[in-house]
Amino acid sequence: MKLVIFDLDNTLIAGDSDHAWGEFLITKELVDPIEHAQKNDHFYHQYQQQTLDIHEYQAFVLAPLIKLDHQTKQALHHEFMQTVISDLRLEKSDKLIKEHQDAGDKLIIITATNSFISAPIGKWLGIDIVIATEPEIVDGKFTGKLSGTPCFQDGKITRLNQWLSSQEKSFTEVTFYSDSINDLPLLKHVDHPVAVDPDDMLRAEAVAQHWPIISLRD
Repeated sequence: MKLVIFDLDNTLIAGDSDHAWGEFLITKELVDPIEHAQKNDHFYHQYQQQTLDIHEYQAFVLAPLIKLDHQTKQALHHEFMQTVISDLRLEKSDKLIKEHQDAGDKLIIITATNSFISAPIGKWLGIDIVIATEPEIVDGKFTGKLSGTPCFQDGKITRLNQWLSSQEKSFTEVTFYSDSINDLPLLKHVDHPVAVDPDDMLRAEAVAQHWPIISLRD
């Protein structure tokens, strides 16, 4: 069996769900609009420049959720899916996913976005297994800290290997689709790296390495 790994944000969907979540909280008046927008954009710029502190960023993302009960968080995410994420779906992504499913491949998503945001999006796309950054939960509530290794940069390899060690079957080939230079460690680790609508730094790397470059938006 072949393993096919997808990054989520700006790969399978036409946007960044983490950043979009921050904007959504502003529209819901759950955060200070000016301060939150500035920090949200600042962290996103750091991500693009490969300078992001994932712990600092996730503390920012999770802070507004700490005081909310489970039912409220779920209702917010449901609205987020309907009003924001639904507009980011890509027809070519759906087609690519179906092609791999029809071929009998094993599909997973691996993303730096925390599991609260990303896991429902993965299932909505038809991929049940989502390896994501995990928020720490104590007594049913987020603490603002992370649990285990963040699923970011080199951490994606660590988290993938942890998942692979739990599988009964081994995989003959591994393919990884991603848009981001932050995923370079995992792209170099797999058998078949594919750059999807890549950022400028990943595009240059993909050209140098003779990796396939595709678009799911054109």
